[in-house]
Amino acid sequence: MSETVAVVRASRPNFLVLAPLCAGLGVAVAWNQGEPPTLINTLLVLIGALLAHAAVNLLNEYEDFTSGLDLMTRRTPFSGGSGALPEIPSAARQVLLAAFGTLGLVIAIGLYFLWLRGLPMLVLGAAGVALVLTYTRWITRSPLICLLAPGLGFGPVMILGSLIALGARLDTTAVTVSVIGLLLVSELLLINQIPDADADRKVGRRHLVITLGQPAAARLVALLLLSSYGLLEAAVWIGWLPVSATLALAPLPAAIWVSVKLPGALANPVQLNTLLGINVAVLLATLALLIFGLSL
Repeated sequence: MSETVAVVRASRPNFLVLAPLCAGLGVAVAWNQGEPPTLINTLLVLIGALLAHAAVNLLNEYEDFTSGLDLMTRRTPFSGGSGALPEIPSAARQVLLAAFGTLGLVIAIGLYFLWLRGLPMLVLGAAGVALVLTYTRWITRSPLICLLAPGLGFGPVMILGSLIALGARLDTTAVTVSVIGLLLVSELLLINQIPDADADRKVGRRHLVITLGQPAAARLVALLLLSSYGLLEAAVWIGWLPVSATLALAPLPAAIWVSVKLPGALANPVQLNTLLGINVAVLLATLALLIFGLSL
């Protein structure tokens, strides 16, 4: 495997669909408001989200390799990193350069929207860059912040930032959608930390799987996951979301199944991996259906 391939693998391309879906929610809310954004701005928002996610993944891979964590982690298809740098250690510098290169492109796109939209863009843009730079080295040392930071980054920062970039309004629909994104993404990161807990503890990380224990973390996963659907239902009933947004409730039975089965799968790696895969599918399907429902 070449160093270039190692850099691509370190960006975790299989998971990069999450960022365009979250930014896509911002685009969908803008359409829902009756103010369709321009094509060029829409593309820049989606590309910026994709690059920001890639930058986080690349920095995470570099930090996990240099800290020694990659050599202790039991990898699954959904956790434990790509394994690219343990296979080709010489690619570490290229991964770091790629991380800062992608982050530089994100900042360049952000500066364009800062010129276009002004101060509100600066606040959310700066928050997004700070999350990218501090997540692996510092945020993973604080249990509560580690839980909320991914959800804040992909939820309020990315979704509301997309809306501001597109010149749309931050109304109750926008805020509701951003909180749904926060709950789903924080749940995703929490459940994916379960297989990594022992290795993470050895390098000084202190996320909630470590501090609360796996059984309590599994219950919190269920609470976050099911709360996102509860918020969606309540928002439709109140009128904050259109009735067509109920399409996003279609994966709810699978979400309930993951929540019920997770505590019993903690000691069974094969069953846990199955649940991790179903959980990813549930999250992506929910976001995609919510985009579709808001766009009708």
